[in-house]
Amino acid sequence: MLPQLMGGCMCYSVESTTDWVAETEAGVELHVVGKKVPAPITYGVGFYSSSCPNAEKIIAAAVIQKWTADKTITAGLLRMFFHDCFIRGCDASILIQSTPRNQAELDAGPNLTIHGLDLIDTAKAALEKACPGVVSCADIIALATRDAVVMSGGPFIAFPTGRRDGRVSRILDVNNLPGPQDTVSDALAAFSSIGLNINDLVSLLGAHTVGVAHCVFFNDRLYDFQATGLPDPTMDVALLASLRKVCPPNLDSFGNAVPLDQGTDFVVDASYFTQIRMNHGILQIDQELTHDPRTVKLIRNIARNFTPFGPSFARSMLKLGNVGVLTGKKGGEIRRICSKIN
Repeated sequence: MLPQLMGGCMCYSVESTTDWVAETEAGVELHVVGKKVPAPITYGVGFYSSSCPNAEKIIAAAVIQKWTADKTITAGLLRMFFHDCFIRGCDASILIQSTPRNQAELDAGPNLTIHGLDLIDTAKAALEKACPGVVSCADIIALATRDAVVMSGGPFIAFPTGRRDGRVSRILDVNNLPGPQDTVSDALAAFSSIGLNINDLVSLLGAHTVGVAHCVFFNDRLYDFQATGLPDPTMDVALLASLRKVCPPNLDSFGNAVPLDQGTDFVVDASYFTQIRMNHGILQIDQELTHDPRTVKLIRNIARNFTPFGPSFARSMLKLGNVGVLTGKKGGEIRRICSKIN
Protein backbone atom coordinates (compact mmCIF):
# COMPACT_ATOMS: atom_id res chain seq x y z
CA MET A 1 0.00 0.00 0.00
CA LEU A 2 1.45 3.36 -1.04
CA PRO A 3 0.72 6.50 1.05
CA GLN A 4 0.30 9.74 -0.88
CA LEU A 5 -0.86 13.21 0.09
CA MET A 6 -3.90 14.20 -1.97
CA GLY A 7 -6.01 17.29 -1.40
CA GLY A 8 -4.90 17.73 2.19
CA CYS A 9 -5.51 14.13 3.21
CA MET A 10 -3.26 11.12 3.57
CA CYS A 11 -4.40 8.60 0.98
CA TYR A 12 -3.42 4.97 0.60
CA SER A 13 -3.58 3.12 -2.65
CA VAL A 14 -3.00 -0.44 -3.74
CA GLU A 15 -0.80 -0.77 -6.79
CA SER A 16 -2.64 -1.74 -9.98
CA THR A 17 -6.06 -1.05 -8.47
CA THR A 18 -8.42 1.87 -8.29
CA ASP A 19 -8.92 1.58 -4.52
CA TRP A 20 -8.06 4.58 -2.35
CA VAL A 21 -8.56 5.18 1.34
CA ALA A 22 -8.46 8.77 2.55
CA GLU A 23 -8.27 9.97 6.12
CA THR A 24 -9.17 13.62 6.70
CA GLU A 25 -9.52 15.79 9.79
CA ALA A 26 -13.30 15.35 9.57
CA GLY A 27 -13.05 11.57 9.52
CA VAL A 28 -12.35 8.73 7.15
CA GLU A 29 -13.45 8.71 3.54
CA LEU A 30 -13.19 5.76 1.21
CA HIS A 31 -13.36 6.52 -2.47
CA VAL A 32 -12.20 5.42 -5.89
CA VAL A 33 -9.98 7.65 -7.99
CA GLY A 34 -7.20 7.43 -10.51
CA LYS A 35 -6.36 4.92 -13.18
CA LYS A 36 -8.76 2.08 -13.95
CA VAL A 37 -7.51 -1.44 -14.54
CA PRO A 38 -8.95 -4.19 -16.74
CA ALA A 39 -11.34 -6.50 -14.90
CA PRO A 40 -9.90 -9.95 -14.20
CA ILE A 41 -11.61 -12.86 -15.91
CA THR A 42 -12.95 -14.60 -12.81
CA TYR A 43 -11.37 -13.39 -9.55
CA GLY A 44 -8.98 -10.60 -8.64
CA VAL A 45 -8.54 -7.09 -7.26
CA GLY A 46 -10.69 -4.66 -9.23
CA PHE A 47 -13.00 -7.34 -10.63
CA TYR A 48 -15.93 -4.90 -10.96
CA SER A 49 -13.98 -2.05 -12.58
CA SER A 50 -15.80 -2.59 -15.90
CA SER A 51 -19.02 -4.40 -14.96
CA CYS A 52 -19.93 -2.09 -12.04
CA PRO A 53 -17.35 0.72 -11.78
CA ASN A 54 -18.91 2.32 -8.70
CA ALA A 55 -19.42 -0.91 -6.76
CA GLU A 56 -16.75 -0.25 -4.16
CA LYS A 57 -17.85 3.39 -3.74
CA ILE A 58 -21.43 2.24 -3.14
CA ILE A 59 -20.36 -0.28 -0.51
CA ALA A 60 -18.07 2.27 1.13
CA ALA A 61 -20.90 4.79 1.35
CA ALA A 62 -23.07 2.27 3.18
CA VAL A 63 -20.22 1.45 5.58
CA ILE A 64 -19.47 5.11 6.30
CA GLN A 65 -23.13 5.83 7.08
CA LYS A 66 -23.39 2.85 9.41
CA TRP A 67 -20.00 3.30 11.09
CA THR A 68 -20.70 6.97 11.79
CA ALA A 69 -23.76 5.98 13.80
CA ASP A 70 -22.49 2.68 15.24
CA LYS A 71 -18.79 2.03 15.84
CA THR A 72 -19.55 -1.59 16.82
CA ILE A 73 -20.20 -2.39 13.17
CA THR A 74 -16.49 -3.15 12.63
CA ALA A 75 -16.58 -6.02 15.09
CA GLY A 76 -19.90 -7.17 13.67
CA LEU A 77 -18.58 -7.35 10.13
CA LEU A 78 -15.35 -9.07 11.17
CA ARG A 79 -17.36 -11.71 12.98
CA MET A 80 -19.73 -12.12 10.03
CA PHE A 81 -16.78 -12.48 7.63
CA PHE A 82 -15.07 -15.05 9.84
CA HIS A 83 -18.21 -17.11 10.45
CA ASP A 84 -19.08 -17.05 6.74
CA CYS A 85 -15.65 -18.00 5.39
CA PHE A 86 -15.05 -20.70 7.97
CA ILE A 87 -18.18 -22.61 6.93
CA ARG A 88 -18.31 -23.69 3.27
CA GLY A 89 -15.91 -20.87 2.32
CA CYS A 90 -16.55 -17.18 1.64
CA ASP A 91 -19.87 -17.60 -0.16
CA ALA A 92 -22.32 -15.52 1.92
CA SER A 93 -24.09 -18.68 3.08
CA ILE A 94 -24.32 -17.04 6.51
CA LEU A 95 -26.85 -14.55 5.10
CA ILE A 96 -29.40 -17.12 3.88
CA GLN A 97 -32.54 -17.30 5.98
CA SER A 98 -34.07 -20.58 7.05
CA THR A 99 -37.10 -22.00 5.26
CA PRO A 100 -39.69 -24.57 6.35
CA ARG A 101 -37.53 -27.20 4.63
CA ASN A 102 -34.10 -26.08 5.81
CA GLN A 103 -32.52 -24.64 8.93
CA ALA A 104 -29.75 -22.30 7.80
CA GLU A 105 -26.45 -21.23 9.38
CA LEU A 106 -27.94 -17.96 10.56
CA ASP A 107 -30.10 -19.77 13.13
CA ALA A 108 -27.17 -21.58 14.76
CA GLY A 109 -26.25 -20.52 18.29
CA PRO A 110 -22.96 -18.79 17.41
CA ASN A 111 -24.75 -16.72 14.74
CA LEU A 112 -27.73 -15.53 16.76
CA THR A 113 -25.87 -12.33 17.65
CA ILE A 114 -24.50 -11.62 14.16
CA HIS A 115 -24.51 -7.86 13.68
CA GLY A 116 -24.56 -5.89 10.43
CA LEU A 117 -27.13 -7.70 8.31
CA ASP A 118 -28.93 -4.40 7.71
CA LEU A 119 -25.75 -2.86 6.30
CA ILE A 120 -25.33 -5.73 3.84
CA ASP A 121 -28.96 -5.35 2.73
CA THR A 122 -28.55 -1.58 2.30
CA ALA A 123 -25.45 -1.98 0.16
CA LYS A 124 -27.02 -4.77 -1.88
CA ALA A 125 -30.14 -2.73 -2.63
CA ALA A 126 -28.03 0.20 -3.86
CA LEU A 127 -25.87 -2.12 -5.97
CA GLU A 128 -28.88 -3.81 -7.54
CA LYS A 129 -30.20 -0.40 -8.51
CA ALA A 130 -26.87 0.59 -10.08
CA CYS A 131 -25.77 -2.75 -11.55
CA PRO A 132 -28.49 -5.43 -11.34
CA GLY A 133 -27.25 -8.97 -10.88
CA VAL A 134 -23.55 -8.11 -10.91
CA VAL A 135 -22.10 -7.78 -7.38
CA SER A 136 -22.24 -10.80 -5.09
CA CYS A 137 -23.27 -10.75 -1.46
CA ALA A 138 -20.02 -12.56 -0.63
CA ASP A 139 -18.01 -9.66 -2.05
CA ILE A 140 -20.16 -7.15 -0.17
CA ILE A 141 -19.26 -8.85 3.11
CA ALA A 142 -15.54 -8.83 2.25
CA LEU A 143 -15.40 -5.22 1.03
CA ALA A 144 -17.58 -3.86 3.83
CA THR A 145 -15.33 -5.61 6.36
CA ARG A 146 -12.25 -4.16 4.65
CA ASP A 147 -13.62 -0.62 4.79
CA ALA A 148 -14.81 -0.86 8.40
CA VAL A 149 -11.38 -2.11 9.50
CA VAL A 150 -9.72 0.92 7.86
CA MET A 151 -12.20 3.31 9.45
CA SER A 152 -11.38 1.82 12.85
CA GLY A 153 -7.66 2.42 12.42
CA GLY A 154 -6.67 -0.94 10.98
CA PRO A 155 -4.81 -1.91 7.80
CA PHE A 156 -6.17 -1.82 4.27
CA ILE A 157 -6.80 -5.38 3.10
CA ALA A 158 -6.53 -5.71 -0.68
CA PHE A 159 -9.26 -8.29 -1.08
CA PRO A 160 -9.71 -9.78 -4.56
CA THR A 161 -13.31 -9.75 -5.77
CA GLY A 162 -15.32 -11.94 -8.06
CA ARG A 163 -16.68 -14.29 -5.40
CA ARG A 164 -20.04 -15.83 -6.19
CA ASP A 165 -22.77 -16.65 -3.70
CA GLY A 166 -23.37 -20.17 -2.46
CA ARG A 167 -26.69 -21.93 -2.66
CA VAL A 168 -26.33 -24.12 0.44
CA SER A 169 -26.62 -23.13 4.10
CA ARG A 170 -27.05 -25.76 6.83
CA ILE A 171 -27.28 -25.14 10.55
CA LEU A 172 -25.29 -28.26 11.44
CA ASP A 173 -22.26 -27.06 9.48
CA VAL A 174 -21.76 -24.32 12.06
CA ASN A 175 -20.59 -27.01 14.50
CA ASN A 176 -17.24 -26.75 12.70
CA LEU A 177 -16.63 -23.20 13.95
CA PRO A 178 -13.90 -22.78 16.57
CA GLY A 179 -15.43 -21.90 19.93
CA PRO A 180 -14.58 -19.44 22.73
CA GLN A 181 -13.75 -22.30 25.11
CA ASP A 182 -11.41 -24.10 22.71
CA THR A 183 -7.85 -24.95 23.61
CA VAL A 184 -5.12 -23.76 21.27
CA SER A 185 -4.89 -27.32 19.92
CA ASP A 186 -8.63 -27.40 19.20
CA ALA A 187 -8.54 -24.02 17.49
CA LEU A 188 -5.43 -24.87 15.49
CA ALA A 189 -7.04 -28.09 14.24
CA ALA A 190 -10.05 -26.09 13.04
CA PHE A 191 -7.88 -23.47 11.35
CA SER A 192 -5.69 -26.12 9.73
CA SER A 193 -8.78 -27.78 8.25
CA ILE A 194 -9.31 -24.72 6.03
CA GLY A 195 -5.66 -24.19 5.16
CA LEU A 196 -4.66 -21.69 7.85
CA ASN A 197 -1.66 -22.02 10.15
CA ILE A 198 -0.70 -21.03 13.66
CA ASN A 199 0.42 -17.55 12.58
CA ASP A 200 -3.03 -17.02 11.05
CA LEU A 201 -4.66 -18.27 14.24
CA VAL A 202 -2.86 -15.66 16.33
CA SER A 203 -3.32 -12.83 13.82
CA LEU A 204 -7.02 -13.48 13.25
CA LEU A 205 -7.81 -13.78 16.94
CA GLY A 206 -6.39 -10.26 17.00
CA ALA A 207 -9.79 -9.26 15.59
CA HIS A 208 -10.83 -9.44 19.25
CA THR A 209 -9.24 -6.00 19.49
CA VAL A 210 -12.80 -4.78 18.79
CA GLY A 211 -16.18 -6.07 19.83
CA VAL A 212 -17.74 -7.60 22.90
CA ALA A 213 -18.20 -11.02 24.44
CA HIS A 214 -21.51 -12.01 25.98
CA CYS A 215 -21.26 -13.35 29.52
CA VAL A 216 -22.62 -16.77 28.56
CA PHE A 217 -19.41 -17.43 26.60
CA PHE A 218 -17.05 -16.98 29.56
CA ASN A 219 -19.09 -17.19 32.78
CA ASP A 220 -17.48 -20.52 33.61
CA ARG A 221 -14.13 -18.72 33.90
CA LEU A 222 -15.63 -16.46 36.57
CA TYR A 223 -17.27 -19.05 38.81
CA ASP A 224 -16.71 -22.69 37.88
CA PHE A 225 -13.72 -23.11 35.59
CA GLN A 226 -13.52 -26.67 34.25
CA ALA A 227 -15.99 -27.83 36.94
CA THR A 228 -13.63 -26.90 39.80
CA GLY A 229 -16.09 -24.60 41.57
CA LEU A 230 -13.41 -21.89 41.35
CA PRO A 231 -12.59 -19.12 38.85
CA ASP A 232 -9.93 -19.51 36.20
CA PRO A 233 -6.63 -19.02 38.07
CA THR A 234 -5.04 -17.38 35.01
CA MET A 235 -7.45 -14.42 35.06
CA ASP A 236 -6.24 -11.17 36.64
CA VAL A 237 -7.97 -10.80 40.02
CA ALA A 238 -9.00 -7.17 39.45
CA LEU A 239 -10.51 -8.08 36.07
CA LEU A 240 -12.30 -11.02 37.69
CA ALA A 241 -13.93 -8.74 40.26
CA SER A 242 -14.95 -6.28 37.56
CA LEU A 243 -16.47 -8.94 35.31
CA ARG A 244 -18.45 -10.50 38.14
CA LYS A 245 -20.27 -7.17 38.57
CA VAL A 246 -21.51 -7.43 34.98
CA CYS A 247 -21.97 -11.20 34.76
CA PRO A 248 -23.83 -12.85 37.65
CA PRO A 249 -23.57 -16.63 38.10
CA ASN A 250 -25.86 -18.94 36.12
CA LEU A 251 -26.52 -16.27 33.49
CA ASP A 252 -27.81 -17.99 30.35
CA SER A 253 -28.92 -15.09 28.13
CA PHE A 254 -27.15 -12.88 25.61
CA GLY A 255 -28.10 -9.68 27.45
CA ASN A 256 -24.88 -8.78 29.29
CA ALA A 257 -21.57 -8.26 27.48
CA VAL A 258 -18.12 -6.74 28.03
CA PRO A 259 -15.42 -5.47 25.63
CA LEU A 260 -13.04 -8.17 24.44
CA ASP A 261 -10.23 -5.61 24.49
CA GLN A 262 -10.08 -3.90 27.86
CA GLY A 263 -7.87 -1.16 26.38
CA THR A 264 -8.93 0.37 23.03
CA ASP A 265 -12.12 -1.51 22.31
CA PHE A 266 -13.16 0.46 19.18
CA VAL A 267 -9.74 0.59 17.52
CA VAL A 268 -8.15 -2.12 15.37
CA ASP A 269 -4.68 -2.22 16.91
CA ALA A 270 -2.34 -4.45 18.92
CA SER A 271 -3.87 -3.58 22.29
CA TYR A 272 -5.54 -7.00 22.50
CA PHE A 273 -2.13 -8.69 22.60
CA THR A 274 -0.90 -6.40 25.34
CA GLN A 275 -4.06 -7.06 27.34
CA ILE A 276 -3.87 -10.85 27.19
CA ARG A 277 -0.20 -10.74 28.27
CA MET A 278 -1.52 -8.99 31.40
CA ASN A 279 -3.99 -11.87 31.93
CA HIS A 280 -6.86 -9.65 30.80
CA GLY A 281 -8.16 -12.11 28.22
CA ILE A 282 -11.93 -12.45 28.33
CA LEU A 283 -12.43 -15.69 26.43
CA GLN A 284 -10.62 -18.87 27.34
CA ILE A 285 -9.03 -19.20 23.90
CA ASP A 286 -7.67 -15.64 24.14
CA GLN A 287 -5.90 -16.28 27.42
CA GLU A 288 -4.63 -19.71 26.42
CA LEU A 289 -2.62 -18.11 23.63
CA THR A 290 -0.30 -16.63 26.26
CA HIS A 291 0.32 -19.98 27.95
CA ASP A 292 0.78 -22.31 24.99
CA PRO A 293 4.45 -22.67 23.97
CA ARG A 294 3.47 -22.64 20.29
CA THR A 295 1.90 -19.19 20.49
CA VAL A 296 3.46 -17.35 23.43
CA LYS A 297 6.39 -16.01 21.39
CA LEU A 298 4.08 -14.88 18.59
CA ILE A 299 1.95 -12.98 21.10
CA ARG A 300 4.97 -11.37 22.70
CA ASN A 301 6.40 -10.23 19.36
CA ILE A 302 3.16 -8.54 18.32
CA ALA A 303 2.64 -6.93 21.75
CA ARG A 304 6.18 -5.50 21.60
CA ASN A 305 5.77 -4.55 17.92
CA PHE A 306 8.63 -6.80 16.82
CA THR A 307 6.01 -8.20 14.45
CA PRO A 308 3.72 -5.30 13.40
CA PHE A 309 0.10 -6.32 13.86
CA GLY A 310 -1.39 -4.51 10.84
CA PRO A 311 0.51 -6.32 8.05
CA SER A 312 0.21 -9.65 9.83
CA PHE A 313 -3.54 -9.24 10.27
CA ALA A 314 -3.99 -8.15 6.64
CA ARG A 315 -2.08 -11.18 5.32
CA SER A 316 -4.15 -13.62 7.35
CA MET A 317 -7.42 -11.89 6.41
CA LEU A 318 -6.45 -12.26 2.74
CA LYS A 319 -5.85 -15.97 3.25
CA LEU A 320 -9.18 -16.38 5.04
CA GLY A 321 -10.92 -14.42 2.30
CA ASN A 322 -9.68 -16.90 -0.31
CA VAL A 323 -11.09 -19.97 1.44
CA GLY A 324 -13.60 -21.91 -0.64
CA VAL A 325 -14.27 -19.07 -3.07
CA LEU A 326 -16.77 -19.83 -5.83
CA THR A 327 -15.84 -18.21 -9.14
CA GLY A 328 -16.95 -18.28 -12.75
CA LYS A 329 -20.32 -19.34 -14.06
CA LYS A 330 -19.83 -22.94 -12.93
CA GLY A 331 -19.91 -22.04 -9.23
CA GLY A 332 -22.68 -20.41 -7.23
CA GLU A 333 -24.81 -17.46 -8.31
CA ILE A 334 -25.25 -13.72 -7.82
CA ARG A 335 -28.16 -13.45 -5.40
CA ARG A 336 -30.66 -10.70 -6.05
CA ILE A 337 -31.53 -10.62 -2.34
CA CYS A 338 -28.75 -11.68 0.02
CA SER A 339 -31.02 -13.57 2.39
CA LYS A 340 -32.59 -15.75 -0.32
CA ILE A 341 -31.33 -18.15 -2.96
CA ASN A 342 -32.45 -17.07 -6.43
